[in-house]
Amino acid sequence: MTEKRYPQFLYETGGWLAEGKIRWREDVVDGLENAPRALIGLWRGENFGKVVVKL
Repeated sequence: MTEKRYPQFLYETGGWLAEGKIRWREDVVDGLENAPRALIGLWRGENFGKVVVKL
């Protein structure tokens, strides 16, 4: 992407986000003590999106 097209990119993707056309999924794991379990789950393919450890 070139710098001159970046404003157009922001405009278009911002609209898509506002319209709900872009969505994401994430697994949230509470506590650092559960981080090892989350990492093992990543290796096993048990997650469905990004894995976030909430501290």
